[in-house]
Amino acid sequence: MAYGSGRAFAAGFRALGVDAEITPPSDHRTHELGARYTSGDECYPAKVTVGDFMRVLETPGTDASKTVFFMPTADGPCRFGQYAPYLRSILDSSPYREAAVLSPSSRNGYENLGDLARPFVRTSWRMLLAGDILQKMLLKTRPHEVEKGQTDAVNEECLNDLCNAAENAPIHPPVQLRALRDALVRGRDRFRAIPILRDPSTPRIGVVGEIFCRLHTFSNDDLVRRIEEFGAETWLSDITEWIWYTISEQFRKLELRGRRFSVEAAGAWIRKYVQHHDEQVLLEPFKEDFAGWEEPDVREVLELARPYLPPEGSLGEMVLNVGKAVYLARKGCDGIVDISPFTCMNGIVCEAIYPKLSRELGGIPIRTFYFDGMQADLERDLGVYMELARTYQRKKIKRG
Repeated sequence: MAYGSGRAFAAGFRALGVDAEITPPSDHRTHELGARYTSGDECYPAKVTVGDFMRVLETPGTDASKTVFFMPTADGPCRFGQYAPYLRSILDSSPYREAAVLSPSSRNGYENLGDLARPFVRTSWRMLLAGDILQKMLLKTRPHEVEKGQTDAVNEECLNDLCNAAENAPIHPPVQLRALRDALVRGRDRFRAIPILRDPSTPRIGVVGEIFCRLHTFSNDDLVRRIEEFGAETWLSDITEWIWYTISEQFRKLELRGRRFSVEAAGAWIRKYVQHHDEQVLLEPFKEDFAGWEEPDVREVLELARPYLPPEGSLGEMVLNVGKAVYLARKGCDGIVDISPFTCMNGIVCEAIYPKLSRELGGIPIRTFYFDGMQADLERDLGVYMELARTYQRKKIKRG
């Protein structure tokens, strides 16, 4: 998750009475411990998450027997599905074998969360939505701020307010939703009060890619901020996009199994309706702010990907990234950046398709940036890419 989403998610746990904290910001020690406890064959996000978790355990005063690491799991071709059992095996062969791994799954209705299962699903969804909304406000505002650093400071203030609202509000769904919405409205007003100087010629770069690497700033060398330093603004794909995708996949599989009209399907429809309602309530105060920046329905993204990657056969982030790239180009972006870990299958498949995509979208520059903790010449490569984006922007203006 992005930093703000992680903080919000942890606050959602605390709202349920669970002592939870986001892992401290990754640093050089993350790389050292990640390299120590992995073989090098794993993908980069595995190395970073293992390094961060082991760094928590080596912190003076940490009691492994009272430490639980939250690491969900998933199906599909991505190696992410192996993270939780791999982490468990590392802990079992280390001095920290008493540490636990919490790996909830929607397959069993999150039953390993016990009585927290139902409030966890709804609270965590709301907190992820709220984190995405604040991140969008941050990225829309920061490139145009008059006083450097003010937007980051306001974002931190907004996150503190949101987390406090979640922790102090009753867990009763309507009351909680109202409290979170009120906190977001206060945050919106703080962002709106930031003095900005908007240049209409500022290029807009769409950012897609592997979820962890594109959202975790340490893992991507803070590429979004670097793009901003080249005089551009970014439209970053958020984490709730993936959740809507998993919901669409659930319905597709229900239909394949002939269970379109079943108790299971009814429960899925109710859950989708509730989640959509929560999303609309939290987004409504930002209608004016996000005009022109509207996120697409996941069904639209999948259909946009269909000519290149049929969504029934090409599963996961690759189909989302290709479809979202088309959407972002049509929404006026001047370039698309894909942030992926080195050797990531999703990134490799997308990179093979992007040249065709670029040609069919009028030559929009699309570039995959791979990361493995040893990035070289990033400034040079990004500088070249931004020149391509500005050239495309000028040509687009002339054609228009």
